[in-house]
Amino acid sequence: MSEQNELFSLVNWEIEVPSGLNLFAAISGFTDAGGAMQQVSESILGNLEFEIIATFDNDQLLDYRSRRPVMFFEKDHIEDYQPASLNLYLVKDEVGNPFLFLNGYEPDFKWEAFANAIEDLFDHFEIASLTWLHAIPFPIPHTRPVGITVSGNQPLVIAKYSEWKPRTQVPGNIMHLLEYRLTGKEVPSTGFVLLVPHYLADSVYPQAAVTGLELISSHLGLVFPTDELRDEGVIFIKRMSAQMAENPDFNRMVEGLEQTFSSEKSQSPMGSIRPRESEIPDAESIAAELEGYLASHQKNKEDNDGEED
Repeated sequence: MSEQNELFSLVNWEIEVPSGLNLFAAISGFTDAGGAMQQVSESILGNLEFEIIATFDNDQLLDYRSRRPVMFFEKDHIEDYQPASLNLYLVKDEVGNPFLFLNGYEPDFKWEAFANAIEDLFDHFEIASLTWLHAIPFPIPHTRPVGITVSGNQPLVIAKYSEWKPRTQVPGNIMHLLEYRLTGKEVPSTGFVLLVPHYLADSVYPQAAVTGLELISSHLGLVFPTDELRDEGVIFIKRMSAQMAENPDFNRMVEGLEQTFSSEKSQSPMGSIRPRESEIPDAESIAAELEGYLASHQKNKEDNDGEED
């Protein structure tokens, strides 16, 4: 590895990381509309088996004055504190499929050095691809599915999922840089950006997280726990419906956005949006595929046991 590896430490050399894994990244940057990244991270790290593979050096990458760590004050002294973290994890999905998960804060400093360090990790672990998730505010009503725009070097994936293809300048984030650098090395790279209703950008919007996990599941063939998020989403939508009934101004705004997206041209104030050519599979479809996979796996095991006998 190069000298840039001073930015991170490999935590446990005894952990066996299979070569050829996909890397999924959820980095919290200048925006996390609907709390999508936070919910996705909590769902993955709170429900799935994982090991920390590498941890990045806060003192080189983090601006503590803009992201002050949480201190736990106990009556007359500091009991503990919670520093920010940026880690690479080895995770197993619900059926045991391994993948790598890059999660934490967006570096404030040394973007180029950080990109070099990630390239070193790709080389060291022979990582097969990069897939990342982000969420931005967008003038879309919550009565419509969460919108999606896709970037990267995978034309078929873009054609399948991307609804909004603007030609514009955007505030860059570290994942844009990583996608650009890895595309230059011909690493398959895909960025999914969720278009979250702008009036829900500062709320915790469960459907944004569900959509994000469904995208990653469909794209990488991973299985994630989403039941809790779906239940929270049902409660959230009921609350939104009640607010629309009680607040005429809010109701008119949502109706106006809905009319925009119901029009023939489906024109958004920020550019045209078109429906996806292929819908993301719903929970029932994923469950059916999972049952088929498990049945096939069990049959193969029985056949192999029979051959051994």
